[in-house]
Amino acid sequence: MKIIIAPAKKMQIDRDSFAVESMPIFLDKARVLWDFLKSRDFDQLKEIWQANDKIVRENMTRLNYEELDQQLTPAMMAYNGIQYQYLAGDVLERAGLEYLQKNLRILSGLYGVLRPFDGVVPYRLEMRTGMVGFADYSLYHYWGESIAQEIFKEDNLVINLASKEYSRLLEPYVKDGQRIITVTFLERKNDKWRQIATHAKMARGAMVHFMAANQVTKLDDLKDFHDFGYQYDASSTMDKIVFKKME
Repeated sequence: MKIIIAPAKKMQIDRDSFAVESMPIFLDKARVLWDFLKSRDFDQLKEIWQANDKIVRENMTRLNYEELDQQLTPAMMAYNGIQYQYLAGDVLERAGLEYLQKNLRILSGLYGVLRPFDGVVPYRLEMRTGMVGFADYSLYHYWGESIAQEIFKEDNLVINLASKEYSRLLEPYVKDGQRIITVTFLERKNDKWRQIATHAKMARGAMVHFMAANQVTKLDDLKDFHDFGYQYDASSTMDKIVFKKME
């Protein structure tokens, strides 16, 4: 099975924890996007990124001084959001890291799809970014079916731990015999079962860690996950695995 997760907005440089083991599969397509962003001026980038001046300047500097094949950080260590903190790849044993490289795929607006030890540079490009001035009207159209084809190339089963913004890269292209199973983490709030964004990110990261540490290869094994008080719920279906936080 393959596992998909979303990237994080916050990124860091970490060339010490692990070595880069591979290069992004769609590096050529990433270069097209990178070169387009480099060609934009400050005001154009501000319109594209919809960010404040400080963030625009910071990321313009990245565009001007970074190269996509130099001074790289393994993708798993480059993203610095809540999900990645609880994924905690830096405390996994070698077998767990090998499991991640084989099975985990990080979806990305710039790179398309990444393995944990693909080398990347910090960037800013979310999937829903409006690509004003670009040859393609959206990143979803630019990436098209290519990411789904790559992920389903070796496995017909995908465990979806990504946000809707990123799982949309696969869902329209699922073919007969292929399955995407979405994992949802719910907790009771105001007498309704809801997914709380921050808690869901924590649980998604912890579940990836759980799968790697336990070398999970069967769907039934996911039922044993119980971090943060979440427990497998019988309301799960063929396409959705539900965990509910028990008070």
